[in-house]
Amino acid sequence: MKGVVFTEFLEFVAATHGDDMVDDIIDDCDLPNGGAYTSVGTYHHTEMQALTSAFARRAGTATPDVLLGFGRHLCRRFADSFPEFFQRRTSLFEFLESVDNHIHVEVRKLYPDADLPSFETHDRSDRGMALDYRSCRPLESLAKGLILGASDYFGEPIAVRRTRHESATGGFVRFTIERAA
Repeated sequence: MKGVVFTEFLEFVAATHGDDMVDDIIDDCDLPNGGAYTSVGTYHHTEMQALTSAFARRAGTATPDVLLGFGRHLCRRFADSFPEFFQRRTSLFEFLESVDNHIHVEVRKLYPDADLPSFETHDRSDRGMALDYRSCRPLESLAKGLILGASDYFGEPIAVRRTRHESATGGFVRFTIERAA
């Protein structure tokens, strides 16, 4: 995973629970680098799992809820840091359709070693769409948070359902996204 996700997570923890919480969760984890992350570095996803689990324990919440909140935060940060990816789109659905074929293409130019999840959209209508998330990392709650953060950015309230599926090419999570009535 790219280091920007780690640095943003630690900033998220500091903003919501203070710098002492950041120190505490780093102390709780046996991290190979002692919790020193750079935004351009690459780190194993199990380190993110350890950090989010430690934070969830200390904050008294479930890890999926931590990832969901962090995903919303991360989307806001991406919109601030990379406004061109958001401003080129006129709607949430148009933005979500652009993730794999446009945004991830640009990310790979900057970070050729990035191991990005894939997002495949289908069944789009005016009211809804399906988005299939495939990743070797179990971070579907983070993905859902990013989707909800994009919904916030575009001012388009949505409902999101998540279901797990198996196919000949492996398992994936399908997000069924419907515009709020």
